[in-house]
Amino acid sequence: MNKLTIVRECHSYDSPREWDNLGTMAYKHRNYTLGEERISDPIDWLESMLNLNPKYIYSDDRLSELEGKFFEKFIGHKLYLYDHSGITISTSPFSCPWDSGQVGYIYVSKEKVRKEYGIKRITEEWKNKILSYLDGEVETFDQYLRGDVYSFTIEDDNGDVIDSCGGFYGDDFAENGMADHIDHEDLGLSSHEELIEMLKNAEVEEPEYY
Repeated sequence: MNKLTIVRECHSYDSPREWDNLGTMAYKHRNYTLGEERISDPIDWLESMLNLNPKYIYSDDRLSELEGKFFEKFIGHKLYLYDHSGITISTSPFSCPWDSGQVGYIYVSKEKVRKEYGIKRITEEWKNKILSYLDGEVETFDQYLRGDVYSFTIEDDNGDVIDSCGGFYGDDFAENGMADHIDHEDLGLSSHEELIEMLKNAEVEEPEYY
């Protein structure tokens, strides 16, 4: 019977932030590249994005005020990073106050949304759709940062490769696109449903360098 092997690829692929994304990630961090825009100070950056003359007031109240205005002009989320034996990023705060904190923003202009989707008015429903889409971009980037990326290979009894493909993000192999790519007949299965069951129980090989 042909053999299916699934391997965790870790950081073998380019960052998803190099894709054609809807949102832009702006971040402040000296050790990691976490998006497209590196900012030196969030208050200075927010004032610039809002075309405001700088007040040179650096306080939590000033930051909160500017963020409120920013999310009126743009659609987006705050970004939070947890850094402990690896890093993970989210649009929601982490519970640990010592190893985590706000690191930036993911945002898109309303003008870009109107042009991208051919709409004139951004309703609350549309806004929620865009926020959900940006959540998905962050989730994919988080999977990349955590090395949660996989490839598969199908070999015959002689060890010859019948099919292979990589770049599947997330360890739900039934939902991350892997199941749609594999032909169940290549594994001697009678249906796509059997393939789904196999993928749900599949073991994953770690790369030697991980």
